[in-house]
Amino acid sequence: MKWTLSQLQKYRNKEFLIDETVSMVDIKKDDPTIRDVSPILIKGRGDISSTKITFHLTIEGYLVLPCSRTLVDVNLPIHVETTETFLLFGSDFETDEEVHRVNGEVIDLFPVIREILLLEIPMQVFCDDVTVSGDEVALQSGKGWEVISELNQQDKIDPRLADLAKFFDNNKSSDS
Repeated sequence: MKWTLSQLQKYRNKEFLIDETVSMVDIKKDDPTIRDVSPILIKGRGDISSTKITFHLTIEGYLVLPCSRTLVDVNLPIHVETTETFLLFGSDFETDEEVHRVNGEVIDLFPVIREILLLEIPMQVFCDDVTVSGDEVALQSGKGWEVISELNQQDKIDPRLADLAKFFDNNKSSDS
């Protein structure tokens, strides 16, 4: 995923297809919560002109992250479609999109892909089922606690406020 400008200029006004599987294991150094990384599939094309190179990429794979509730491994699927533009010369090119400046004679997509993957990690990851995989079990209750959904909680009245609800019922019956 690294090319010199002279290699890319050979494809000017021609089709430059990208279909590679890369290992991004080094990303675990950037974020210690990442437990594992699948091989990342990168597909797309590059549009090469005399002033810029634009890559239209689809990035697919998955990251293994800990569940925020139970710390069991959760596979987080990654599917990102992005357009990355590299300016070859000067800063006279104005655009609304984010662009990358080329330093030297080499365009390297690894730092860009690493950044995209890191930005895809959510603040919290939760496992879906009670059983995740194998012997690992995501506990749904314990001594003095249980996991509840918002739908179940809406119908319940807090026991600390139950007497307050009776108070208002008594006021309605005394007003009549």
